[in-house]
Amino acid sequence: MQFHSTRDARLRADFSTALSQGLAADGGLYVPDEWPAEAVRGLDPADALPTLAGRFLGTFAAGDRLASAMPAIAAEAFNFPAPLVPLDGDRLGVLELFHGPTAAFKDFGARFLAAALSRLRQGTERPLKILVATSGDTGGAVAAAFHGRAGIEVVVLFPKGQVSPTQQQQLTCWGGNVQSLAVRGSFDDCQRLVKQAFLDPELQKRWELSSANSINLGRLLPQAVYYVATALKLQRATGEAPCFVIPSGNLGNATACVWARRLGAPIGEIVLAHNANRTVPDYLSEGTLRLRPSVATLASAMDVGNPSNLERLTALYPDAAALGSALSAVSIDDGAIRARIRADFERFGAIWCPHTAVAAEAWARFDAARRRSRPWVLVATAHPAKFREIVEPLIGQPVPVPESLVRLFRRPAHFTEIEATLAALRVALEGSAA
Repeated sequence: MQFHSTRDARLRADFSTALSQGLAADGGLYVPDEWPAEAVRGLDPADALPTLAGRFLGTFAAGDRLASAMPAIAAEAFNFPAPLVPLDGDRLGVLELFHGPTAAFKDFGARFLAAALSRLRQGTERPLKILVATSGDTGGAVAAAFHGRAGIEVVVLFPKGQVSPTQQQQLTCWGGNVQSLAVRGSFDDCQRLVKQAFLDPELQKRWELSSANSINLGRLLPQAVYYVATALKLQRATGEAPCFVIPSGNLGNATACVWARRLGAPIGEIVLAHNANRTVPDYLSEGTLRLRPSVATLASAMDVGNPSNLERLTALYPDAAALGSALSAVSIDDGAIRARIRADFERFGAIWCPHTAVAAEAWARFDAARRRSRPWVLVATAHPAKFREIVEPLIGQPVPVPESLVRLFRRPAHFTEIEATLAALRVALEGSAA
């Protein structure tokens, strides 16, 4: 199985190389050369998630040096559940993706990538430095997944003052082989710095660089697993292809769902639920892509004005009309987020994080016929305890805190502030090597 750059199809790599490099040499994102139907065909929805993950992902590692290790890697990465919790019979359910060690959906992809790269690093001497930009959840998941792994260093860049206190603790409590940098800027600045670093000859000479954002194929492909598994189970139970409403920012999770459907998973509509960062909804409605600075919102992990994975989506659907035929997108403001958290707690007893509330509000705005037409799945991307400061005043009671988060709060925090420049990042990286 081979993969090529979104910018130049002549730049190709095998599975292991694509994971190790993160980005292609021209700055493009790796996409599959082909869409193998066998990735989904023959999967048994009754299989445990690690088993299904190993078989699905094994298709993409066929012929690769990681092929034989894929069952073990999947078992290591998918060792916590992704339950579908019914809210309204078989018409509405919530896919809970927050039962991993950092209580966010990104644990799946981060743990898969860490397990894969650890195996690829065995016997190598040149240090691997992973750079990860985060708007809140990615950095914590990556730090947890890679912490303590020999031969790999992680540098987490997050926008100073634009993540929740719980998220910041998750980003900064590790030490050891994890360095945390608070960037005086936005998430888009953090993402820009990472991309600039990959193309910087000075840094390339010093380290082997890779990424653990969803620009890395090894983060994105594992996220397709829970869409495949959920769609197969719901189709078996209802005879219908379910539809998904996905909280969306940098578009990695959304792209994973689109890829799952492209590979043959029985998935109907895909709705991207954005916060006040309207780049994608406006692109679909206006036909012109207008990248813009990100806007700070309650759903901070989705505060993205220049979503990286739009490049992968436009590789499949090259203009707004084509992309609009494959999915739809809506924008939800902070007032509606607050109102939805209150309303669904009263109606269902459900406690949403702000990101899940964006998806719930998008679904609530459908007319009744659309809501009843097919099974719908709201994708719950983070545990509400990560946003207690927002959620608790809205529902009038404490949010239960998972033990995994309690343990992280006991750890001391360490981070360094830097300006949003490549020069400042170079200095910080050199300092970490001193």
